[in-house]
Amino acid sequence: MRLYDLDVSGNCHKIRLMLGLLSLDYTLHSLQREDTVSESFRAINPRGQVPVLEDAGEIVWDSMAILVYLARRYAGPQWLPEEPLALARVMQWLAVSENEILYGLARARAVVKMGRPFNLEECQQMGRQALTVMEAQLAGRDWLASEGHPTIADVACYPYVALAPEGDLPLGAYPAIRAWLGRVQRLPGYVGMAGIADY
Repeated sequence: MRLYDLDVSGNCHKIRLMLGLLSLDYTLHSLQREDTVSESFRAINPRGQVPVLEDAGEIVWDSMAILVYLARRYAGPQWLPEEPLALARVMQWLAVSENEILYGLARARAVVKMGRPFNLEECQQMGRQALTVMEAQLAGRDWLASEGHPTIADVACYPYVALAPEGDLPLGAYPAIRAWLGRVQRLPGYVGMAGIADY
C-alpha cells in the first residue's frame, strides 16, 4: 500500500490518521506541491490533488473516497456503518467536512499559513459556523455520528478543526470540541501532524 502525500495537507493527514488507527502498513510517498501538476502525477490522479492511495494495484483518490475504501476493506462497521440511519449520520458529517470545514477552517488556514488568495474574513465566518455546529453536536456526547465509538466522520473532521488556530480561529470558546480533539488523540494508533496542539 502506498500513500501519495503532502505533509502540510489536512486532507492527507486524514488518511495517515486512518491508516494509523487501523494499524495498516504502508509506504509514504511524500510530494511537493509542484509535483501534483506533473504529467506523471496526473496519470495517477487526473485531478492533480493529494491524497492518492495505491492498494493492490488499484488507485483511489480523494480523501473521503479513501476513508470509505479503507473502512469497508479493512475495518468493521464501527467505522462506516451499514445500517441506513447510522450510515446517513456519518455521511452528514462527511458533508460538513467537505463544505463548512473545507471552505471555512481549511481555507482560513491556507490564507494565513500559505498566503492563498481566499477572503479570510469570509472563510473565518464560515469556519466559526462549522465550529458552532460541531460544539452543539458534541455537547454531552463523545463522537460526531455515533454515541459509543468513533467513525470516519470523526477522522474526516478532525485535522482542519485541530488546525483551526493556524487560520486565526482559536478554539478556546469550544470546550466540547477541545474535549473531542483530546479523545481522538488518545485513540490507539493516533498519528499527529505539525501544527496540531495536544488536547
